[in-house]
Amino acid sequence: MPVNVARSFISRRSANPAFLSLLAAALLCACAPAHAQSQNPTSASNPFYGSVTAHPATDDTLKLSLDDAVALGLKNNLGLKEAENGEKTYQAEKNEALQEFLPTVTLKGDTGVYQHNLAALGFGPKALTEFGSLFPGGLPAGFSEITRDTLTEGQFQVKQILFSGPVISGWKAAGSAAKSAYFAKMSARGEVVQQVASAYLHAIATASEVDNAKALESEDKVLFDQAHAQHEAGTVSNLDELRARVQLQAQQQSLIAVENSLEKDLILLKREIGMDPGQKITLTDPAPYSDLAAETPEEVRAVAYKNRQDYQNLQNQAVTYKALHAAYRSQRLPTLSFEGYYGVSEVSGVGSHGTFAAVGTLKVPLFREGSLRGDNETAEAQMNAVNAQLADLRSHIDQQVRSALLDVDASSKLVEVARSNVDLATRALSDETDRVNAGVDDNLPLVTAQATLASAQSNMVESLYQYNLAKLALARSAGILEQQYRVYLGR
Repeated sequence: MPVNVARSFISRRSANPAFLSLLAAALLCACAPAHAQSQNPTSASNPFYGSVTAHPATDDTLKLSLDDAVALGLKNNLGLKEAENGEKTYQAEKNEALQEFLPTVTLKGDTGVYQHNLAALGFGPKALTEFGSLFPGGLPAGFSEITRDTLTEGQFQVKQILFSGPVISGWKAAGSAAKSAYFAKMSARGEVVQQVASAYLHAIATASEVDNAKALESEDKVLFDQAHAQHEAGTVSNLDELRARVQLQAQQQSLIAVENSLEKDLILLKREIGMDPGQKITLTDPAPYSDLAAETPEEVRAVAYKNRQDYQNLQNQAVTYKALHAAYRSQRLPTLSFEGYYGVSEVSGVGSHGTFAAVGTLKVPLFREGSLRGDNETAEAQMNAVNAQLADLRSHIDQQVRSALLDVDASSKLVEVARSNVDLATRALSDETDRVNAGVDDNLPLVTAQATLASAQSNMVESLYQYNLAKLALARSAGILEQQYRVYLGR
């Protein structure tokens, strides 16, 4: 619902305060944006890239598994904290709506000294004289128009709405809003799992790049030492030594770059799970790889319709707007309420006496047809709009499921090709190394083979990372990421 519509309800609070207070939670919940099913790369606008830091940094190096990271994210992630607080807010609104069904009971007691001016109350000298003539002997001598008394009172008051169409419909709307907030929280949990798992997998991929870069650097160092020794012995030219030195330094530059990327990836991961950015951690899980069981779009779509929190949230919003529509229509119905009290009043010198009141009130709207029809038509239009969004979301879920399955299939094939390329590049480098050691070739083909292997290893790491991300996206599109991310990653 647009924000200006919600404001229009609030502006009419004086016209129907009970009705509007009950619907406030539903209106605000319907207006709240959803973070689910999409990623925002900027931490400034996406709270899921932040967290509440649980503990300060220590000197120890903490071992962190993927399950540990996900658990910490579900505990400390800022986006999830906001969703949980939102659910508590709407639950509180629902409790406030419940109060409209319950009697309001108050107990009041007071005592005080009062002074009255009878003339100011309409009992002037003439009125007192006429009043005194009704009694034998008239008014007592010295009767004053200024009187004083001590009054002590105690009252037990009860107030309750017995029937109100807007109150009943508003209660239903508030309940639907609370359910929508719950599903928004569950969707936020899925967002946290996806964000944290993606960050962890990216850090693993970068760590693999670091390992590959270190291994290539070691090989380049050996080849450079050999070229230097052979040049000193006069068996190879200075050009071969220069090529080996350039290759070694280029690999050292690559190692510095990927080590820096790894440190930044770890900082981002710690930021999302509530660890101090200065805390030293070691990732204990290797890059997971496993084939995913074949699934059809129809199978995944059926699971998604059952488990997708954003779909369930929109369904509850449809219920909310239906309740709002019913609430508007029920404004034509009469409202019945009861209010009463029983108390005891004691006046000094007179004694005590019980007092009570029991009042039943029936309010019937006689003519507000223009306003009622306008509100009813507005609510009906909003209800139709949500139903249209629900139909569109069903189609969108089908699209997401099919796209995710295609990504999983394509990335799986890319992993196989990348593995084959690494094997071929490794064999080519081994053969070229033997040729150089045998003096058949200079080291130019060897440098080329090393670069080819480095590129193949980098592509392998990236392909595996994309494959795991595709499987996470498929689990997310089915709405089962939090429960089955281990299954989809093959852990």
